[in-house]
Amino acid sequence: MKLSKNIGLSIEILAANKLRTFLSVIGVVVGIASVILMVSAGQGAQKRILDRIRNMGTNLIVVNAGQTQIIAGRERQMSTVRTLVLEDAEAMAKECPSVALVAAFVSKKLTVRWEDQTANTMVVGMADTGFSIRNFELARGRFFTEEENRALKRMAVLGPTVVKNLFGQADPVGLTIRIGRVPFEIVGVSAPKGIDQNGADQDDLILVPLGTAMRRLLNVTYVQSIYVQAKDTQSMSKAESEIRELLRSRHRLREKSNDFTIQNQETVLAAEREASQSMTFLIGSVAGISLLVGGVGVLAVMLISIRERRGEIGLRRALGARCEDIRFQFLIESILLAGTGGGIGVIIGVLSAYALSSLGYWETLISWPSAAGALAFSVVLGVFFGIYPASRAARLEPIEALHAE
Repeated sequence: MKLSKNIGLSIEILAANKLRTFLSVIGVVVGIASVILMVSAGQGAQKRILDRIRNMGTNLIVVNAGQTQIIAGRERQMSTVRTLVLEDAEAMAKECPSVALVAAFVSKKLTVRWEDQTANTMVVGMADTGFSIRNFELARGRFFTEEENRALKRMAVLGPTVVKNLFGQADPVGLTIRIGRVPFEIVGVSAPKGIDQNGADQDDLILVPLGTAMRRLLNVTYVQSIYVQAKDTQSMSKAESEIRELLRSRHRLREKSNDFTIQNQETVLAAEREASQSMTFLIGSVAGISLLVGGVGVLAVMLISIRERRGEIGLRRALGARCEDIRFQFLIESILLAGTGGGIGVIIGVLSAYALSSLGYWETLISWPSAAGALAFSVVLGVFFGIYPASRAARLEPIEALHAE
């Protein structure tokens, strides 16, 4: 019998038992849709985390003063040292061939006032190169320059959250605020950056010239962090090694442990990516269990179908049908059941993922290779759970089948 006739006959048989066909298909539909939805949600979460890390800067290496440890997924300072100084940043820019840009940072939460409005926000002092390293963009106004930094100008660039808390919808550029007791002219407003990988609001800050922050706000001679941009992604590991050797030499550490911590963005990205992929795989595997349950449903329906069609099988065998013909017929029915369920499941899973993302409930990222793989797996599932019923049907002897009928 030709393949087209086999498929046509299988469709007629399945259509004649609509309820049973529907119940067997629905298990595969739920399984495939669950797999696609869970994988899409997991990849969306992975993309969101990685985007937050990349949003902090491109080819970024962060040198922090003192040693840190990870507690509950966040960095915590173990000890505070004052050996990281502005001259270290200048030496990195001059003596490390793999380094493109360097910017020292100091920061502290301070009270900010404008008229009768007050806010407690993070004030960050940095060199003008920090805008490029940290991927800051302007919404209004301008950034301060290196000349203004050296002149200890009292200028500030506000994050969107600070603008909202102090000024509402008004344009603050050109106005004067007080950070602590020191007046600062607002020269710009940064574009929104959102939440970082640690859950901190990157828009709730005020950027001021590094020299001004160190002398007029914090009265310190050391820096807390130095942000470094490597020349390219391939140079990041080499740049990290150059920075480590330079600082150990400058701080005369010799046999002592480092009094600084270096965080390589590529290392963080790799760790986050591995953790996210593991979680996505785990979630997808749990969802895949429901797909296997759907396959068992196909198996059960096919076994019931054999019992009900013993007379048909016996008659076909008596008229000359071979065992291979019977086996092929039932195998096609099993594949049609699983394949139809897989196709509908892919459509429902993709639409559900789009709906979750569009409605803002969860950011999803649909993986079309995963969707194609899920559809292919449903066909494989039909073959796997159809082999036994098909073989059992093919083994029926014509006389026994007709006698049973």
